[in-house]
Amino acid sequence: MARKKIVKKQDLITMFMEYVLENDHQPKSVFSFAKENNFEEADFYEFFGSFEALEASVFEAFFENTTILLSKSEDYQGFDSRNKLLSFYFTFFELLTANRSYVVYAFNKGKNNLKSLKSLKGFHKHFKKYIDNLEIETIDIKQEQLERIQHKTIQESAWIQLLITMKFWLDDTSKSFEKTDIFIEKSVNTSFDLLNIKPLKSIIDFGKFILKEKMM
Repeated sequence: MARKKIVKKQDLITMFMEYVLENDHQPKSVFSFAKENNFEEADFYEFFGSFEALEASVFEAFFENTTILLSKSEDYQGFDSRNKLLSFYFTFFELLTANRSYVVYAFNKGKNNLKSLKSLKGFHKHFKKYIDNLEIETIDIKQEQLERIQHKTIQESAWIQLLITMKFWLDDTSKSFEKTDIFIEKSVNTSFDLLNIKPLKSIIDFGKFILKEKMM
């Protein structure tokens, strides 16, 4: 009898992705999945409680691999928030392209609605935290509740923008997905231009000055 393989989390993800692409459905059971790939069933449960949990981890793995690659770039460390997000997009979509068949499968499984994909839930959480850590400049409102609303709005707007970009990439038939590259650059730059608070800050400062002068 062949000796059972020792599997890691990434091994299980890779085997699962290969299985669904070859069979167009999830394995019938963890037992059959383990038997087919020659590892102990108990090893699966060390990392995942179900195939749904494993499926959700795929996009989280894409995210984690993206951030690992970015962390190794000295240039990235010196970028402002706009260029960090652009770098994230380009790196993330390179990984998606390398695994396009699986992403198309997951998308079709989600009945043509990215928002309905439960497998994006964990990725959504990590991405929002990433956006928050970019420290995108916002208006200093000095009101805690409004500050929370402002940060949440930026996080969710960035998430919707990413979903729209993923849909564009899925529909893109251009060579090397060059149209997606253009879409990324234009959409990210436009979003940051809309968030440009310097003119608004000047108006607020001027208003404060006028108010102060009137009070004096």
